[in-house]
Amino acid sequence: MAIAQEENISPTSKLESKEILPHVPDASTPVIEVSDLHKSFGTLEVLRGVSMAAPKGHVVSLIGSSGSGKSTLLRCINLLEDSQQGRIIFEGEPISWRGEGVNRRPADRVQVTRIRTNLSMVFQQFNLWAHLTILQNVMKAPVTVLKRNRADVEDSARRYLERVGIGDKCDAYPAQLSGGQQQRAAIARALCMEPRALLFDEPTSALDPELEQEVVKVIKSLADEGRTMLLVTHDMTMARDVSDHVLFLHEGRIEEQGSPNALFDAPRTERLRQFLSHVRAA
Repeated sequence: MAIAQEENISPTSKLESKEILPHVPDASTPVIEVSDLHKSFGTLEVLRGVSMAAPKGHVVSLIGSSGSGKSTLLRCINLLEDSQQGRIIFEGEPISWRGEGVNRRPADRVQVTRIRTNLSMVFQQFNLWAHLTILQNVMKAPVTVLKRNRADVEDSARRYLERVGIGDKCDAYPAQLSGGQQQRAAIARALCMEPRALLFDEPTSALDPELEQEVVKVIKSLADEGRTMLLVTHDMTMARDVSDHVLFLHEGRIEEQGSPNALFDAPRTERLRQFLSHVRAA
């Protein structure tokens, strides 16, 4: 179960490069840890001191109203956004930074690239390349970023497309697929990177209810495999079914957290009770 813990990428010298060699974690080391994370966009403070952890093989769901900071937290963890204060630790290895506040940036591009390749993100919008077939979409990053052998990658890509139920769509283009099929292709693309963790940012919110269930089924099966996942979702049923731990964010802070049963059956705060009442009525 995820436990809250309250309370550096441009080339550098050889010595600094040695300092950011991949950390070898033991079995108890969380895959992802965040401590006192802050992020603002101008005068808008979006994250106000978030601390959390995701142990290996666990699913942590992030719930909350629009604007509560869920997606921003995910993007900061994946280093798509630069946080302005706090620590991000991947398998025991802290991200190194230079500068402070709004000027803070990762200190080493090599470290960021390496960690990003181990944190595959699935977005709300599928972000598939329209000019490539589904198979080519899934193969592109492992070949171009990881420099893996093309034949080996093709074997893996076909296997993952079968895994998500669209093995017969290898030669189709994104425009020829339904939204649910496109999102499953995006999940296969993420899996083909062989990541240490999967980050899902509202993976079903762009889908109608029928197509949504296709994707939910895949996500549940990945949870059953014991994959480490961070899941931002509006789907409370999925959050309850797949999660080991749930975080409720409100105005950039973790308002409440715990097991799915604890949060959904016995919310302790009025804000969470109001939120759950609203989503159940919708």
